[in-house]
Amino acid sequence: MNEDLTILVVDDEDYIRDIFKDYFETATEYTVFTACDGLEALDIIEREEIDCCFTDLSMPRLDGLELTRRIHLIDNTIPVVVMTGNPTMDNAIETLKNGVVDFLTKPFRIDQILPTIMRVMAERAFFVENILLRKEAEQGRKLLKINQELHQKIKEIGTINLILQKLNQVTTSQDLFDTLVKLSGEVTACDEAHFCFFTQQMQEHVIIASFSKDEDKAAAVAGWLEKNIVKKVADDGMPCLIKGNAGNSTIIGIPLKIRSEIFGILFAIIKNDQYTFSEKDIYILNFMAEKASSLVENLALYENIYSNLFATLYAFVEAIEVRDPYTKQHSAMVSNYSMSIAKAYGCSQEEIDKLHVAGNLHDIGKIGIPDNILLKPGRLTEEEYEVIKKHPLIGSNIIGHLGMWTEEQGIIRHHHERYDGKGYPDGLKGKEIPFLSRVLSVADVFDALTTDRAYRQKMPDDVAVKIIRENDGSQFDPEIVSLFIELYKKGKLKP
Repeated sequence: MNEDLTILVVDDEDYIRDIFKDYFETATEYTVFTACDGLEALDIIEREEIDCCFTDLSMPRLDGLELTRRIHLIDNTIPVVVMTGNPTMDNAIETLKNGVVDFLTKPFRIDQILPTIMRVMAERAFFVENILLRKEAEQGRKLLKINQELHQKIKEIGTINLILQKLNQVTTSQDLFDTLVKLSGEVTACDEAHFCFFTQQMQEHVIIASFSKDEDKAAAVAGWLEKNIVKKVADDGMPCLIKGNAGNSTIIGIPLKIRSEIFGILFAIIKNDQYTFSEKDIYILNFMAEKASSLVENLALYENIYSNLFATLYAFVEAIEVRDPYTKQHSAMVSNYSMSIAKAYGCSQEEIDKLHVAGNLHDIGKIGIPDNILLKPGRLTEEEYEVIKKHPLIGSNIIGHLGMWTEEQGIIRHHHERYDGKGYPDGLKGKEIPFLSRVLSVADVFDALTTDRAYRQKMPDDVAVKIIRENDGSQFDPEIVSLFIELYKKGKLKP
């Protein structure tokens, strides 16, 4: 590697220029010039011999793309490396079209700089050799090959971007494993993909996610994976390609590890022995598995925290129901009724999940109501009723301190608002009340009317439905009441 290189760094951020300058002056013998924008960089290139240029894309006066174009008008052998914090496909295509040879994505590690220089300088040497030593026809063939490689690189960037985008969207471990097998079918030519999980000290495996391009066979193939193939990949502990012949399948096995320990294997399978996987397929699937492995531990930790937190909060609800035996299982019933209404309305799964949480916790604020008021068998005084009315606020504040259920907090706060604006705690009216609070309100009253309370016995279901219908438009959203009654008549309300 030439120790006398001259490097130009162009960036409108002072600290970026300083990082490069300090690093090169400390770790190398390179000569370093810096510029704050493209125009200043061109002045330097006019008077100095530059071997390699690092440039930001977005800069005042003259941006990185135009700078690259002008550099190559002066000397088309100078390699240009783009530094960007927004590595989109559009940016990648545009920069490659303008002669950029590599990318650094901000924020980048300082140890990426020297390997990048070595790579682009090697490409520069190859490029110069073509210019100097090959005939025009041969140059054309070489340039065509470079162009094909660039197009392939763009395609690979697109694949990597797709993988990162899909993996970043997963919210649970099972969602991650389902995404892995589906992505395998998108980024390779496999006919099937499976993810198997190990149990009993790596002695047994179970398939927990499967994909098949033939949807009719998806369920049938979900249990198929030969034990000796699984064992081979597990024992090797590294990506494995098993080539098929005489009608056998070709299989890639990629182990997923946490802290160097294998916990599962991703398999991709081609059923036709006339086709096989490429080295690029192995690289892509291994890249995907490595990214997934880093997510699994975090997801498992989050799911455990979430589960423990919900269990703790529900223990509060159970404590309330123990204090007041007349409301036992009220929260679970309200949650089930609410979800039934939401499903029939066409709510998304995310909204239904929010009702599951809010329904189970909607009365958690009653933990702060004194027993002499909460359990009073007779009519409450005005002062006592004002205390009872505080429980939505108390519950909302309890959930709010967790910082993770913002919308559920709002559902709980407003589940005693009335459609006519005469409810509490905020006196919201009509559509001002969150939709899911309006759903929960109907479910809450129905279950309250049809269960025994300290101050009265339960009502028959049809009487409770009649009361809800009579309060259509005053206490309740008419649209939700109509749907509720329809579900009740069809026997589709889940108790």
